[in-house]
Amino acid sequence: MAASLPSTMKAWQYTDASGGLEKALHLNTSASLPPTGTSLGSEQALVEVEYASLNPVDYKLPEIPIVGRLAISKPATPGLDYAGRVVAAGSHSRLKVGQMVFGKLDNPKQQFGTLAEYTVTPRAGTVPVPDGVSAEDAACVGVAGLTAYQCITPNVKSGENVFINGGSGGTGTFGIQIAKALGCHVTVTCSGANEALCRKLGADQVIDYQKQDPVEALKSSGKKFDLVVDNVGMNSQLYYQCHHFTKATAKYVAVGMQPGLGAMRDLVTRFIWPTWLGGGQRKFVFLMAHTDYNAYAQIGQWMAEGKVKPVIDEVFAMEDVPNAFEKLKTGRAKGKVVVKVH
Repeated sequence: MAASLPSTMKAWQYTDASGGLEKALHLNTSASLPPTGTSLGSEQALVEVEYASLNPVDYKLPEIPIVGRLAISKPATPGLDYAGRVVAAGSHSRLKVGQMVFGKLDNPKQQFGTLAEYTVTPRAGTVPVPDGVSAEDAACVGVAGLTAYQCITPNVKSGENVFINGGSGGTGTFGIQIAKALGCHVTVTCSGANEALCRKLGADQVIDYQKQDPVEALKSSGKKFDLVVDNVGMNSQLYYQCHHFTKATAKYVAVGMQPGLGAMRDLVTRFIWPTWLGGGQRKFVFLMAHTDYNAYAQIGQWMAEGKVKPVIDEVFAMEDVPNAFEKLKTGRAKGKVVVKVH
């Protein structure tokens, strides 16, 4: 049974983001509800969004000239991460009206994102918020928490060594805590200003990339890592030299990549260039997180147990979303940038 719904909603929308999403957004106070809101798929839910959190993909995809113009129907609302209350559920859904849920939408090219009062969520990305976990914290998990989980959890076991390049951003702050929850020894890079934060989250060793070259620091450490997680993607030598500081069975998992043809060419080369011609000597994985109900449930359990706590840089009002994107684009947010939608 659905709750009584308004005919319109507030939603941040854009039609052309090629000049910068934050400049293209406008707040439509009488936007139509998602069309599937009254005809939900059997396992979908219509959620009244309380909080949303931002991710780089929210602006990077719309700003790509061809993709942004042709692959996303307009007007479009950005946003993937959310926490909110179920107001309607599909016929096969186990969710109940009024239940608090969190997760993310499936498709970054969707038209109806989470920076709106209502959004339609998929089964795999709609998970009950555990008791004792706030909606504000739950909204942070979405892309960053799931990405960190899928980078780390399948690839290590207790007692192993994990190196995380970029420990103070959204994915990095989740990654440190998830690796520690699994019983790993964690080394990270960050700026000196963020060292205390990373250590508070559980990092055992911190490399200040402003004072030390991470590759040289790792080579001289004498430690052999079982997993490398690269959240930054700016230093190609980190991959090509990683055989000096990793075990032969180690994986190098990249989630961060800088825009541009050069970065794309380097990414392709890592996959196809053979070792005997100077290619990398460790298995390379570029991870695209897939929505996973069980992963969210596990992260939620860790949050309820106090093992994982989202790091929030700043919470913006719904009316201040363009400034929230400006903050995200600086690349200097500590943890997540959050929007209070409702």
